[in-house]
Parts: sequence; C-alpha cells; structure tokens
Amino acid sequence: MININDTRVILASASPRRQELLRLIFDSFEVIPADVDERVPQDLKITDAPRYLAELKCEHIAKSEADALVIGSDTGVFIDGEMLGKPHNTQEALEMLKRLSGRTHDVITGCCVVYKGVKKSFACITKVKFKELTDNEIKEYINSKEPLDKAGAYGIQGKGALFIEWINGDYYTVMGLPVNRLYCCVLEILNELRAN
Repeated sequence: MININDTRVILASASPRRQELLRLIFDSFEVIPADVDERVPQDLKITDAPRYLAELKCEHIAKSEADALVIGSDTGVFIDGEMLGKPHNTQEALEMLKRLSGRTHDVITGCCVVYKGVKKSFACITKVKFKELTDNEIKEYINSKEPLDKAGAYGIQGKGALFIEWINGDYYTVMGLPVNRLYCCVLEILNELRAN
C-alpha cells in the first residue's frame, strides 16, 4: 500500500475491475471518469493506442484536479494488426469471439500517472491463447452478458477464464490494470519529487 497522506488520488476510469485492482495500491481514491474523444490519430501505430488513450484520459482530469495524483488507463485486444475494443452489440461480440477462437492474441494496457507536474506513462503487453470455441460456448457466453462491456468481448477474471489455455505475461494487464508496474511507477514519481 502507498500512503500519501492527504493527497487525493483519482482514477480516471469507471471500470469496476480497475477500481478493484487500484485498492491493492491505495486505501482510498476517487473515481472521475474522463469524458474524452477516444478516436486515435491515423498516424499512430495501433499498438500505441492504449498508452495514448491512457495519457489522454489522465491529462484531461489532471487539468482540473491539479492537486491530485491522477491515474488513467486503457486496454486493447490486438489480433491481425487490429485493435478490438468493447463490442457495441451481441453480433460484434460474436464476431470477436469467433476471431479469437483457437488463436493467440495480444492484450496491451496503457497507464499514465500525473502528480505535481510529473507525468509518467507506460504500456504492458501480455499474450493470451484461446481454446477452440464451439458455437454453443460462444452463444452461452454472450447470453451471460459478460462480454458486452469488455475489450475483445471477454473477461479473464470471469467466465472468459474457461476459454484461456495460457497467458504469457502479466495477468493484471489482461484484467485492465498492471498492478506491479503501476505501483512501481507511482513510487518512482514520489521518489523523484522527494529528491527535488
């Protein structure tokens, strides 16, 4: 746990998963979701999108909350050179799950921390291998409603775990917040500020 006395900590995300994981680092924090345009610039390498969006969200909140330590995060699922975000409907979820079935994909979570004028950001990548899914497995999973608010249409911490043969990398990156890397990043900022 990190204790920074009376400093406000703000998570610029409404994600329940991120809130659950951030409680491992901070006893208390506020949630202020960043209302930003999440379109990614055309000239940006697609795998850089999660870090770019994490910075965008974090900086948006930090502008009006200058006294707080602000954390932004974004997760993308990548396959065939394309980023799969959250499905807009059950048909999109179906298409995403069929695409992931039996294959390996990358999950990238970008994070950004801004505190007292110091900004640090990073991205973590984890490889995930799905088993071959039957049409019935996909249908039942979609009926559970779990895929509809998750990047790539699955949640590793939920029923989606049934489909994952293996991962190579950080489990929490797939969940949406790389806990160890974020913890180390916050410590780096605090140590930098103390040294000045």
